[in-house]
Amino acid sequence: MTRAFLFPGQGAQTVGMGRALAEAYPAARAVFDEVDEALGERLSALIWEGTAEELTLTANAQPALMATSIAALRALEAEGVAITDAAFVAGHSLGEYSALCAAGALGLADTARLLRIRGRAMQEAVPVGTGAMAALLGLDFATATEVAREAVASGPGGEVCQAANDNDPAQVVVSGHKAAVERAVGIAKARGAKRALMLPVSAPFHCALMQPAADAMAAALESVTIAAPAVPVVANVRAEAVTDPDEIRALLVAQVTGSVRWRESVGWMAAEGVTEFWEVGAGKALSGMVRRIAKEATTRAFGTPEDIAALHG
Repeated sequence: MTRAFLFPGQGAQTVGMGRALAEAYPAARAVFDEVDEALGERLSALIWEGTAEELTLTANAQPALMATSIAALRALEAEGVAITDAAFVAGHSLGEYSALCAAGALGLADTARLLRIRGRAMQEAVPVGTGAMAALLGLDFATATEVAREAVASGPGGEVCQAANDNDPAQVVVSGHKAAVERAVGIAKARGAKRALMLPVSAPFHCALMQPAADAMAAALESVTIAAPAVPVVANVRAEAVTDPDEIRALLVAQVTGSVRWRESVGWMAAEGVTEFWEVGAGKALSGMVRRIAKEATTRAFGTPEDIAALHG
């Protein structure tokens, strides 16, 4: 059975995530300790004992979710699973950094620092209240793209609205100026969307408004060592595997303003023979998407000691 490891993105965070793993596995605890040291603060305390509001802040959520994913991976490794058991790794948005760290392309401390920079830069790229995102359910990517274009065309000019996340065959997220995104919700409903709803996010991710954040990441990535990954990484903006460190660096910059091509990425892995997708870290959102994209594939999620104990069940 050919396997891929998947790493979740923002929205999967919950207060307390990863704590049981850290208590059960010294190698998982060491991940949180190293991330705390890299950031010069006790992010682990915020993850386990903070408020949901604090954890949801982009600058906290991004390194926190990565730390939880890598802690879960270390727990799996303690039970005899190796990253090289996977044919590919992939992550949703910030999860791509987790995937690169898992595959050894990025060091853990560097990954934590990059995600703190990325989170802050994405938050600061657009004034609060200027941008928004909305999920369009029941529309395919081509239709959602048309909806976004129509939302811009029907506005005053100069606005942005783009298809940001192509999550699965019936879930696309659009991102851009708040007024344009609100128009897109109305247009999507008129086009027959099952649901179209504004998302509780703090900034309009993966659209042209994020260019200042892309510039910040280009500068931050210049000084970071990227190695060839032990396992090919399926990049969000390419929707196919990459292994060249220079290409990985360029794609991480492009990813900030580019669409997350998740549906295509999972489809590409399935076409390459992947039949089993393991979601490593918080939540099970990616597993649900996979089941809607690659209907013949099996999924498993590993975010708790109980999940990992089930390996031997």
